[in-house]
Amino acid sequence: MAEHRYIAVDLGAESGRVMLARVGPAGVMLQEMHRFANGPVNAGGSLYWDALRLWSEIQAGIAKTTSENPNIAGIGIDTWGVDFGLIDGQGQLIGNPNHYRDARTRGMIDKVYASLPREKVYGITGIQTMELNTLFQLAAVAAKTPETIARAKTLLFMPDLFAYWLTGRCTNEYTIASTSQMLDARKRQWSSEILAAIGIAPSLFAEMVTPCTGNSVIGPVQRDVGETLRADGVPVLAVGSHDTASAVAAVPATGDDWLYLSSGTWSLLGAEVAQPVLDDRAMRYNLTNEGGVGGTIRLLKNIAGLWLLQECRRAWARQGKEFEYRTLVQLAREEPGHTALLNLEDPGFGAPGDMPGKIAEHCRRTGQPIPETPGRFTRIILESLAVTYHHVRLMLEEVTGRKFNKLHIVGGGSQNELLNQMAADATGLTVLAGPVEATALGNAIAQAMAVGQIASLAEGRALVAKTATLRTYQPVETQRWQDWIKRRAG
Repeated sequence: MAEHRYIAVDLGAESGRVMLARVGPAGVMLQEMHRFANGPVNAGGSLYWDALRLWSEIQAGIAKTTSENPNIAGIGIDTWGVDFGLIDGQGQLIGNPNHYRDARTRGMIDKVYASLPREKVYGITGIQTMELNTLFQLAAVAAKTPETIARAKTLLFMPDLFAYWLTGRCTNEYTIASTSQMLDARKRQWSSEILAAIGIAPSLFAEMVTPCTGNSVIGPVQRDVGETLRADGVPVLAVGSHDTASAVAAVPATGDDWLYLSSGTWSLLGAEVAQPVLDDRAMRYNLTNEGGVGGTIRLLKNIAGLWLLQECRRAWARQGKEFEYRTLVQLAREEPGHTALLNLEDPGFGAPGDMPGKIAEHCRRTGQPIPETPGRFTRIILESLAVTYHHVRLMLEEVTGRKFNKLHIVGGGSQNELLNQMAADATGLTVLAGPVEATALGNAIAQAMAVGQIASLAEGRALVAKTATLRTYQPVETQRWQDWIKRRAG
């Protein structure tokens, strides 16, 4: 196998990066070429993404990579899920894309389910109900600004938008489309019944492309962009453009006794399955069925994740108290454990704002000790995550009928050693942490499959395993954790 070079553009909710990926017999090697901040922009009481700045950063990263590395075999783009831009008849973006935490979706769940019951929507899509889903965002646009829908010709999810600006071709990539709660999980096509319920025509969507298949080439970089970026004609390839799809593709696992946890702003805990699970138990547990690389389904639960700690950190910074994450983790180690437990599905935790105040109020309302120090807040957040992992593991075992022995934690959160050990103790599973840059690795694997360099997802994971550094955490205090969980449940 000759070595190929790919560009992986990976945008997360807090930061973005452009990576050079070298895929060859020795494995998959990454080199960070450009990194930049990302986050919501509050303007006029609404939350937006700064799409043009992100596009500028992507171009800068691609130009730097191509100037130092000739013969790029492909470019792949992945981002967070659900958010989108609308393109008008002249091919122009209609305004800045809204951030998924924008308040415009409040009340839209009830409005949509009054037209089409939740049970029906879940039976079609297999997607968990969350106010931020594209379904409710698009319903809000149609209900509140119908003139925007009338003007729009094409909906592009965030990675589709950047691919469009590179190639001039509008497409909807399958894994990102699957996060929308508008895709038929079995047919892998847009549900006309769901779209009709919110007054949206199927023509708003572009041609569907699927990673690692015959239609995974979105197109070459168009000339006017390519000449500037030294990337004229380089193919832009459909990867798992939902960042979790790419992250799961890079989990260096074999067999079927493992769970994955993509750990970052969100904690996405799940199992890889062949077909969507759409029964009443899965709906009751609010599990979600999202498309994966190589035709797989990611059966998972979206958990609030390190978002709570990120928001606490921002709140403390506004008070003039700057904390590095590693400092907060060390402070948490010094605090007593098992003092309070948060319900991470409390909708109050979903919006930006005074997170320490929200956590204190949650503890007050539930009759638990109120934290007073950054270390105690951090400890409570991490322990609540670990307990949630335990509950979700049981849900997944019940609905799949499988027994899981290992938990692979990937992404930036895999560097949090305290949380990793808590996860092992709370779940009773062996935890394997790493790789940190799983999303970029999975992005590269999908590109290598698209061009025929490698034949399968298993082959790609084996290449990742050659170079990935994993840290193992064995359960140590499982009984103490189980006793606490039972006391809390009682």
